[in-house]
Amino acid sequence: MIENPHIPLADILGFRVISVQPGEAIVEMDTAADHANPMGTLHGGILCTIADSAMGIAHASILEAGETGTTLELKINFLRPVWTDRLRAIGRVIKPGKTISLVECDILDSKDRLVARSSSTCMTLRGEQAEGRQLR
Repeated sequence: MIENPHIPLADILGFRVISVQPGEAIVEMDTAADHANPMGTLHGGILCTIADSAMGIAHASILEAGETGTTLELKINFLRPVWTDRLRAIGRVIKPGKTISLVECDILDSKDRLVARSSSTCMTLRGEQAEGRQLR
C-alpha cells in the first residue's frame, strides 16, 4: 500500500495528500484567486484535478506490488460555486475489480458542504503495461 505519494502537480497547484487508507484517499487544497476562471469562481479544472488525484490514490492504495493504474474516464458534477476556501476531496474505491474499478470522490468545502461529486473508471496495469508508470 502507498503511504503518501509525491505528486509533482500538487507542488504547482498547492494541494496536499492528507491521508491514505486501503481504498480511500483524502486530498486538501486551499484555493486562491489565482485558481479562478474568468467569472471569478474556482476553475472547474482545479476541482477535476483534486478529484482525479484523490480517486487515483484511492485506487493505487488497493493495488499489489508491480501493479499501477490509470484513469480511463472521469465525470464530475459541479454543485456549488467556490471562490476561496479550503477544500477536501475524499476519494473512495466503490467497486474494486481485477482490471477495472469504479471510484468516486466527494469534494467538500470548509463547512462540509458538497461542492462537487465525481466518479472515475480506473484500470489496473500489470507487466509491460505498468512499466515506467510506478507511483513515486
